[in-house]
Parts: sequence; C-alpha cells; structure tokens
Amino acid sequence: MTTSNTKTAEELPLPVWELVALFVAMTALVALAIDMMLPALDDIARELSVERANDQQYVITAYLAGFSALQIFYGPLADRFGRKPVMLTAIALFLLVTVICAFTPSFSLLLLARFLQGGAAAASRVITVAIARDLTSGRRMAEIMSMVMTAFMAVPVLAPSIGQIVLTIFGDWRAIFGFLIVFGVALAAWIQIRLPETLHPEYRTELNVPVVAKSFAEAMSNRIMLGYTIAGLSFFGGLYAFLGSSQQIFVEHFGLTDNQFPIAFAVLATGMSFTSYANSKLVSRLGQRRLAHGALIGFTGISALHALILLAGIDNLYLFIFLLSVALAFLGLIAANFSSIAMEPMGHIAGTASAAYGFVSGIGATMVGMFIGQLYDGTAVPLIAGQAVVGGLSLIAVFITERGQLFGVGEDSEAG
Repeated sequence: MTTSNTKTAEELPLPVWELVALFVAMTALVALAIDMMLPALDDIARELSVERANDQQYVITAYLAGFSALQIFYGPLADRFGRKPVMLTAIALFLLVTVICAFTPSFSLLLLARFLQGGAAAASRVITVAIARDLTSGRRMAEIMSMVMTAFMAVPVLAPSIGQIVLTIFGDWRAIFGFLIVFGVALAAWIQIRLPETLHPEYRTELNVPVVAKSFAEAMSNRIMLGYTIAGLSFFGGLYAFLGSSQQIFVEHFGLTDNQFPIAFAVLATGMSFTSYANSKLVSRLGQRRLAHGALIGFTGISALHALILLAGIDNLYLFIFLLSVALAFLGLIAANFSSIAMEPMGHIAGTASAAYGFVSGIGATMVGMFIGQLYDGTAVPLIAGQAVVGGLSLIAVFITERGQLFGVGEDSEAG
C-alpha cells in the first residue's frame, strides 16, 4: 500500500499564495542575474577594457555555464542534508560571489565570479521542484507549479527594464549586483523565517557516488532520454546565442538607445511567456509530442525564412522583431515538453535523470550558444542562421529518436 504526501491547503506549511510567491522568488534569482545584466554589457566592456566587442557575451555565457555545470550536485546534497540548509548555503555562496562581481577590478575575475554565481543560483531550480514534490504530488503539484510558472513569466519580460532603471538611477553597472545582493538577502531571510524543512526524515539518503554515477550512465544510455537531451541542447543553444548577442544586435546594429533595448527585449519575451502558459492548457488535450514536434518545425521554418530574408538584404527592425518573436514564441511549446518526454522512461531514477538532463543539455547549449554568439559580425545574420541550423539539427535528433514517427504518443515502455 502506498501513501501520498500531498497535503491540503490547510496542511501546507505556508498559505498557498505565499508558497507560490516564495517559489517564484527562488526561481527568479536565476533569471534576474541573467537578464538584468543585458543593458549593462557595453558599460562593463568599456570599464574593464574588454578588447573584443564579442567578448562581452561571456558575462552571460559564463553564468549559464556555471548554472548548467553545478546543478547536478544539488539533488544528492538536498536528499542528504535537507532542502533548507542546501538552499541557504547556495544563497550565501551567491551573495559572496555577487560581492566579488560588484567590486571586481578585472574582466577575468568577473567571469570566474559569474560562473560561480550561476552555479550557486542553480540550487533554486533543483530545490524548488524538490520542495514542491515533498509537499504535493500529481495534479496538486502540477497546479502549484503552473501557478509558479504563470507568475514567473513576468521576470524575463521585466528584468532588463529593472536593470536599466538601476543603471539610470545609480549610473554604475556595479549597482545591478547590489540589487541582486539585496534580493538574495531578502530571499534568504524569507526562507529562514517562514519555510520549515520539507524533506521527510525517512527519505534522507546517503551520498553514494557510485550509485549516482550508475544512474547517470543509465539515463544517458536510454534512447528517449539521450535523444531528447541532444535535441534540447541543440535547440537551447539558439536561445542562449540570442541572450548573449541580443544587446549588440539591438543597440549596435539597429541603433536602439539603452532605454529602448529593454522594451524590444520585453516584446520578444512576451511571446515566450504567452505560449508557456498556453502549453499548460493545451498539453493534456493535444499531447506533448504533437505540441513539441509541431513547434520545433515552426521554429526551424520561421528561422530559415528569416535568414533568407536577411541574406536578401531586407533588414528592417520591426520585421526582425516580428519574425524573431514568432520563432521564440515556439520555445514555450518546446521547453517543458522536451524535458517531460525525456523523463518518461526515467521514473525509477527521476531525480538523477532530471539533473543529468539539465547538466548535459545545459552545458551543450552553452557551448553552442557561445559559438553562434561569437560569430556576430555587426549583423543579425549569424544569430538567425544559427537558430535555423540548430533547429534543423534538433529536428533530426527527434526524428531519429522517434524512429521516424513524429507527432506520435510515445511508447508504453522504453528498454533503452
């Protein structure tokens, strides 16, 4: 006989609205540290004497690399020591390296600190889901996490504008890190005062490196898991390239002012937010594969068309924003579904498999995104053409993984 750990609203340690708000704040730590920096990249490059203009992208990619590389450790640590102490320790590390970012005298030290900052912030992704699973399951967990994602959608839209406001008020890019320090301290205090430990004592596990390594190898040898991980790293490489080079394209190439850039970025992010919400409503009716496969074809097709338009010499700001908005909107129909499909055969090692998916796809996407971003030549062609290519590669990976059967319902079981 099994028992459910799902609690009613009255049994939860916090009111539902506060629990959702806390989860949003924990996950927002990741996005704020990425998107708030975008308006400041030129100022950072200028003050820290960055010789190559494209090197300013490393402020973003170093953070993404740390976020991808270190999240794999938080699952086993949280299962051994508990959710709360691991999260608070990670926030403490985040605050320490953010102080280093704020006072760094050199670009190389900033990149090292950004890598560690991303690694510290990665705890919020892993532990938010773990806490939600401790307290809820099934439809109740889906309901809670849906509310979290709905509220979280506003963060990428607003973060560049918040960063620009901080720059305008204080006139110094280092003040953005000051904002992140204040946010981190407030979050730590909230967790310490209001959130009890949610890991059930009987579920604590020992740190066992051979067992974790075996589970990791099992996950990466499964056809569905491996195929969608490869597809994910290719596809998200296009998104990471956009994050790294968006400021250069809009400000340097299209000539937007510092105040106009956050508005353009918000327009692009709004489409992703809308389709992320729509996905939660459509997936039960249409299925993960139909949505994800159709969206991937749409992303690849619109990116290829956009690249041809740019190569033909038609380079209009408003057309660029429209076509890129349509392409990026497909992200909301791909991201959650890719990870969900990858996890289908991994129920018996879900924690390690989830970390493996995030680790491999994240590191791969960072490398792909960095490669595309470094091709920036003063035009938008490398980014858009790069997105078309990675979309095509991702589609090939899905086609092979599904043995040529797109838009299906998957398999009842997967032996590997």
